[in-house]
Amino acid sequence: MHLRKVRRLSFTACVGAIAVLAAACGSSSTASGPSATVPSGLTVDSFDVNFTVMATLKDLHSAGSGLVGVILPDETSSVRYVNFDAPYLKKAFETAGYSDSEFKIDNAKGDPAAEISLANSDITQGAKVLIMDPLDPNTGTTIQQAASAKGVKVISYDRATFTGTNTYYVSFNNVNVGKLIGQGFLDCVKAWNVPNPQVFTLNGGEDTDPNAIDFAKGYNSVVWGDAVPQETVGKTSNGATLVADVVAEGWDNSKGQAHAQAQFTQHPNINATIEANDGLANAVINVIKARGIGSGKIPTTGQDATLQGIENVLQGFQCGTVYKAVYLEAQAAVALATILRAGLTPPAALQNGTTSPAAGKPGNTQPAVLLTPLWVDKSKVASTVIKDNFVDKTALCNAVTQKVCSDNGIT
Repeated sequence: MHLRKVRRLSFTACVGAIAVLAAACGSSSTASGPSATVPSGLTVDSFDVNFTVMATLKDLHSAGSGLVGVILPDETSSVRYVNFDAPYLKKAFETAGYSDSEFKIDNAKGDPAAEISLANSDITQGAKVLIMDPLDPNTGTTIQQAASAKGVKVISYDRATFTGTNTYYVSFNNVNVGKLIGQGFLDCVKAWNVPNPQVFTLNGGEDTDPNAIDFAKGYNSVVWGDAVPQETVGKTSNGATLVADVVAEGWDNSKGQAHAQAQFTQHPNINATIEANDGLANAVINVIKARGIGSGKIPTTGQDATLQGIENVLQGFQCGTVYKAVYLEAQAAVALATILRAGLTPPAALQNGTTSPAAGKPGNTQPAVLLTPLWVDKSKVASTVIKDNFVDKTALCNAVTQKVCSDNGIT
């Protein structure tokens, strides 16, 4: 699942001229509890695999009060929410000084009504900040409105919510995620010597997820020169021709595979593909393999650096994947929540961008913390996802063979 302009500081939470001046200088104090300031060196690049900066937020934690509620969306669209987000968020809270009673992490298990119910329960229990990954835009808006009615600030985690005046966004730079996919595709077409590329693009769930639109804008801008959610069939650029461009509704891999099967049947000349994530890439790879086509022939792309995706990369069926280190995102969300919980203004070095709805879609621009994604091909697996223990080395090497791992520096 499923990486903008710097926003001017907002002083609406400050009271009086002194508070305004303090906030403008990067510090402030709460109306109750100990005074505290945001660490002067806190930026979007402060976070690391060791959670080092989180311990510097303990005074900020002490200056605030109330619960921080976290609602993750599901357990099936990506293994990340169970295997990484939940434990990394817990570690970030604990390292910043939170007790178990001061934060709560739940999973909506794919049910919008459950996500709304969990958010309302957190609000009732005295939450000052909600961190939520909305299953869809309507769910995000409903939660934001309920939170706003009680003065609760909202951090939209990984997927944006475009409503309200106390809504923030924490994610990776989604347009840049798409650009990495696009450049990775072009590099792969060249490296694999694909002649006269006839391209099939399988987009993610643009019907439900605004991030999917940004991903597509990114790769379409690089490959075709147009920052659009879907490109016009027949478009030519970079020596390639677009044969088909479809959306896998709701990021559903089975629907993606059905689309791929239909397009390869209708257009047997397809010899290059662009996919919005690893799951959709694997759906296309299943179709490619079923047609008796071997590795290194038809490029596929992806994001999320899943075990399956990395297997496909090492076996030569996928050009690469975008790695979005969840431990960075979890720390950024908890850091932002801790600042807001203490009644302070997030510094511009952390709140480094904005996010806006697609043209014609409802909502407004929201302040954002945008982290940096990485493109991972065969040459970078060992130094990124294996080094960070994001992908289990034993499971990977058992799947692709020890020789393949050794050949790619994974020992």
